[in-house]
Parts: sequence; C-alpha cells; structure tokens
Amino acid sequence: MIKNMSQPLSVEKIKTHLAEQFSLPTDQIEMMLPSFLAALRSHMQNLENALEGNNPVLLGRAGHTIKGAFLNLGLDECAQVANCIEEKGKQGDTSIDYRSLVEELRLRLDPLVRI
Repeated sequence: MIKNMSQPLSVEKIKTHLAEQFSLPTDQIEMMLPSFLAALRSHMQNLENALEGNNPVLLGRAGHTIKGAFLNLGLDECAQVANCIEEKGKQGDTSIDYRSLVEELRLRLDPLVRI
C-alpha cells in the first residue's frame, strides 16, 4: 500500500523545496522555517490525539491537515502515508493499523521537530 520511506528527512531538503517551488529567497525561508516546523509538531500532536480517540473519521481529518503541510514542504513520502490515513479514516475503515502509520510518521519527523 505504502512504499517504504527511504529518503531521509532534512531541513535542507525542505529549504530546497521552498526555494524551488515557491521562489522564496534564503532569508525568507530561514525566517519562516521555525513556524513551518512548529506547525508540523502541532499537526502531528493532533494526529496522535485523534489516534488515541480511536475515531477513524477524526483521524481522516487530521490526516488531511498534515498531508497538506507535508506537501507544502516537499515531504511527499510522508504525504503518501498521511493520504492513506485520510482516505481510510474518512471511509471509517477500522481494518487499517493507524497506530503503525502514525508511528511511522512520528519516527520520520522526530529528527526535524523533536516530537
């Protein structure tokens, strides 16, 4: 369903994506990056809270939100996992191991945001 996430996440990858995708100058990226990373922390916390609530529909909503943040930062592999959470959650699918998907995202994000 989801390919193995092999590319390491790095702040440099995000900076490159922001510069190329949005034509942002380096100083603006440096100024904005802490806010982007704080938003990722917050979205990840919301996803984990939804997981603890054991409500697939809420997980789907939280998955949608964090997916958008991942795509804006060029973290496409993480966005694929979030998309799976979103789609299956919105369908109310209880056969998915959401816990392992959320854990996969948390482990991938930890080096960036120290969750």
